[in-house]
Amino acid sequence: MLHLVNQAAGCTRELIGELQKALAQVKQLSGFLPICASCKKIRDDKGYWTQIESYIHAHSEAQLSHGICPECQHKLYPEYFPSGDSST
Repeated sequence: MLHLVNQAAGCTRELIGELQKALAQVKQLSGFLPICASCKKIRDDKGYWTQIESYIHAHSEAQLSHGICPECQHKLYPEYFPSGDSST
């Protein structure tokens, strides 16, 4: 019986260690992020304004991929994406 208790305690210690290691690696954005209504830069805790991509990269594990939404396609490239084209 003592052997089973020691084995369970060892497993518990191992799991706690793994959880502590995982928590140390987690980066998560939460709370309020002050964002410029025009250029979309984020204001950090020190009052500096940073591009949103740089801020997310520095404060999370997220990786960003760039694209162009249909609304911007029409606005930026009207010759290739006319307003009536709904295939995007």
